Parts: sequence; C-alpha cells; structure tokens
Amino acid sequence: MEFKNKTVFITGAANGQGRAVALAFAKKGANIIAFDLDKKLSYPIYNEVSPNNLATLKEEIEKFGGRCITCTGDIRDAKSVETAVNRGIEAFKTIDVLFNNAGICAYGYAHELTENEWDSMLDINLKGSWLASKYCIPHMRNQKRGVIINNSSIAGLRGMARLSHYAASKWALVGFTKAIAIENAEYGIRVVSIHPTGVNTPMNDGLAMMEGTTPREIAERSAGNLLPVPWIEPEDVADSVLFLASDKAKFITGSQFVLDAGLLTR
Repeated sequence: MEFKNKTVFITGAANGQGRAVALAFAKKGANIIAFDLDKKLSYPIYNEVSPNNLATLKEEIEKFGGRCITCTGDIRDAKSVETAVNRGIEAFKTIDVLFNNAGICAYGYAHELTENEWDSMLDINLKGSWLASKYCIPHMRNQKRGVIINNSSIAGLRGMARLSHYAASKWALVGFTKAIAIENAEYGIRVVSIHPTGVNTPMNDGLAMMEGTTPREIAERSAGNLLPVPWIEPEDVADSVLFLASDKAKFITGSQFVLDAGLLTR
C-alpha cells in the first residue's frame, strides 16, 4: 500500500485519529494537506485550538522526508475549506484521498440539549464532511480517480443513549456516503464510511473531564466490545483507512467498514 506522489486531504488532522492517519499516509509516501481548527469551540468545552499541533505534525512528517502543508480554519465555514483545498491543489496538483475526520462528541439527553449543542454537532460532523467533499470532488472528477473516507462511528449503526445528536450526525454520514458513491462512480471515485468502536484519542480525555470519570470508563461504557479490549488505537484505524484508500480495496464503494471489536455482534 504505497501512496508515493498521491495527495491526502485530512480534516481534524492536528490530534488523535486525524494525526495518526496523516502520519501513516506520509510514511507511505503521500503528500499531506492537514486541516484543523484555528479557534476554540464553544461546544464541547474540551476542544482546544490546534495550530501548534499542526506545526509539530508538519515537522514530524518532514523529519522522515515527507511533504505536508497545514491549513487552519473552521470546517463549518465554506471559505475556509475551499481555501485549504485550493492551497493543496496549488502545492501538490491533485487530491487523491479525502479523509473526513473532523468531528466532536458530547453527551446529553435529547430533550435536554440546547439548540446550539444540536446544531454544533450536526454542523461539524455532517456539514463539515459535505463541505470538504464539495470542494474535493470536482478535482477528483477531473482526475477520473479519488477516494473519500468518511469517519462515522458504531453510533452510526446503532442507537446509543445520551448520544442522539452524535448518532444522528453519524447515521447521516452513511446516507451521504451511499449517495455520493452513486453520484461519482462513473468518475472513478470510491466512497466508504468507517465505523470504529471507541478509539484511544484525546477525545476520550475530554469526555471524561466533562463527565467526571476516567477515559477508560468512558470507552467501556460507550462500547462494551466483544473482544476483551476497552478501545482500539488510532494507528489500528489508520491501517484500515490506508487499506480502503489503496488499490487493494478498488472494488469497495458505497459501503460501511466496521472496526468494532465485535461490539455489534452482541
């Protein structure tokens, strides 16, 4: 699974899952366009601004000879996303893979959520994936090739208490995945959603802080995996993302790729 001279656009690239995927692709020869926040979000409260983390990601990639440009902005803002895509095209000429990873998670009973909490969840998790796709797809169509991988969740395949807004956004990504897979198949573009169980990223730390518990308890409560692991590592998810983006998965499109440690078997 080599990606030499291929370009990968990653949203939410500064930390956690996005960072792991960026490093994995870069080590396989890909050029990286790393996009992340330039301001602290009002919701959820654990999100931090990321320019310094983007800078260290770029440094780490360049240490082993990779190429990376960083772009800051709000995934909900069309101009921010369009500018980042254009910068990537200017630097690397193509965008071969889009990993729609930027997302948030927080708990709350549906009837207790505020309008801002509902809108923030849907706008970041769903609208953000649409905007990144909107501006990458025309370039992929011109190239007659491309892969879009939407980072959903097990919550996009099952109901989960106190996660109605999160689940709604992640279920919606399934329909979005299938629709744009159909729209773009004739242009050689594949689209897949991935559905991990709990992943050991800083998001768990933030959720634990909000809940007054530990990251491990958050993972075990949210998941309940069949395999005896509380969570999976971001590098394990990155391996699956690279597989799905590679020619080894050339006939996989419009489908859901589950990394659930057996959770949905229960």
